[in-house]
Amino acid sequence: MMDKQSLGAKIRAKALITGSFTLRSGRTATEYFDKYRFESDSQILDEVARAMAELIPAGTEVLAGLEMGGIPVVTMLSHYSGIPAAFVRKKAKKYGTALLAEGCEIKGKQVLVVEDVVTSGGQIILSAADLRSLGAKIDSALCVIDREEGGNEKLAEANINLISLLRKSDM
Repeated sequence: MMDKQSLGAKIRAKALITGSFTLRSGRTATEYFDKYRFESDSQILDEVARAMAELIPAGTEVLAGLEMGGIPVVTMLSHYSGIPAAFVRKKAKKYGTALLAEGCEIKGKQVLVVEDVVTSGGQIILSAADLRSLGAKIDSALCVIDREEGGNEKLAEANINLISLLRKSDM
């Protein structure tokens, strides 16, 4: 297993930026964690995926990456694990295949939801419910970073075990 402290430091150095930022809550902050900066760095993403592959629960048949941040992570994770990936939209598109999950079949499969950063866990809960309604079996989610802001507890209430490579406190 890789050195969490070293990987956390690399991610922090790459993704933490300073300036003036308006947050989703409407508050203003002088620091912002731009997760897409580490996800777009192929060397860091490679290290992340290699380490995450060791955390995939036995029996996982499909890795389901959530739009948008989970997509690069799940692609690399699929590469290292050999497990097929599905790309999950927030809403099914209304044209073409009109699918919620693209890439591979999820019905009847043991699916691991893959996300980049978990704060409240809300999107995982919504997407897991949508995937379950399509026949996926989901009991776990895997993320790169748990911000330790209640997501783990909310996911547990929804019968989803959160597995995290890193926690905010690791960084």
